[in-house]
Amino acid sequence: MNIKKPMSCKGVTDYKLNTVITKSYIPMAGDVAIFEVLQLGSLSTLQDSDGRNRYIFEGDRIMAVFGNRYASNQFEGYVPTTFQEEYDFMGKGGVVGVVTSMYYKLELLGPTKLKLIGYATDKQGEVINTINEKSISAVFDADKKRPYKTILSVGASMDSGKTTSAAYLCRGLKAAGNKVAFIKLTGTVFNKDKVLAYDCGADMAIDFSDFGFPSTYLCPTDSLLDLYEALLDKVEEINPDYVVIEIADGLLQRETEMLISHEAFMSTVDHVLFSSGDSLSAMQGVETLHSKKIKPFAISGMINTRPLLVDEANRNLKLPVLNLAHLASADVENYFINTHIRTTMAPDMAQFKKRAREVA
Repeated sequence: MNIKKPMSCKGVTDYKLNTVITKSYIPMAGDVAIFEVLQLGSLSTLQDSDGRNRYIFEGDRIMAVFGNRYASNQFEGYVPTTFQEEYDFMGKGGVVGVVTSMYYKLELLGPTKLKLIGYATDKQGEVINTINEKSISAVFDADKKRPYKTILSVGASMDSGKTTSAAYLCRGLKAAGNKVAFIKLTGTVFNKDKVLAYDCGADMAIDFSDFGFPSTYLCPTDSLLDLYEALLDKVEEINPDYVVIEIADGLLQRETEMLISHEAFMSTVDHVLFSSGDSLSAMQGVETLHSKKIKPFAISGMINTRPLLVDEANRNLKLPVLNLAHLASADVENYFINTHIRTTMAPDMAQFKKRAREVA
């Protein structure tokens, strides 16, 4: 039977199926296995190694990777610590675990249910682990000289507009004549964000999955920082002028809060763009960032879909609210990127708004 393979397993080509250890082996994040689809739920497709969405059906066999997931608008799930009669398909990129909570709109269908057929093993009989297969040799070095500027895209929550803001910022920086790379540092494997950044003009777009991580949820701090260093080393191949870095989910999520509170990590960041869905979260988000001595150069995100909330933010914050036209304009570099995140200097709003109207 044809086995459908998601992008999380794109590097797994030579393996043997071990069905003997299904009940005795305790999986780890990154372990590769073969599953049978028992019952379709909210996810009825998987994203293959070419980035194409392939439909799955009951009775299909798929390859997937065990991993943890934190997604407030999708699933919360974990690598199981014991054998399960059924497992949950938690992400189209090919992540499997056991769901413990989900977004309310998914409750009617629930997760797609899977049966473990066996583990994919190498020539030595060891279970193939995608993280181990692409072991990282880089070690985080906060003092390393980097010949480019870094811009961190963070947000109030999942779906607040971080990825779109980051991608359109890549477009604006590219329009200004720069070479631009995009990195998604944390999240759950899915190709859409990299594709958007690349289509917006990024010269290179990579993420954690390029080093075998099905997700970064619950990664130790040191592992995450070494992954960050490895991703930076990779984009240095194109000699970028700017590297736009997105961190998934919101400021209170484990890995995001861990990174923005890490002084050595933040010392490698030159500028911060904050995305929010409404005016109150914009104000609270800015306050949270300020408490960590981080000054974003602008607000963006889904707040721009509601002009009244943009007006509220403008009345209560000394930061511009940038829509996609602003971010995609070469002027975004001239008016904001030249200001360091820790400075108290405010941009010339009157001049910017004049230019923004011209762009729009």
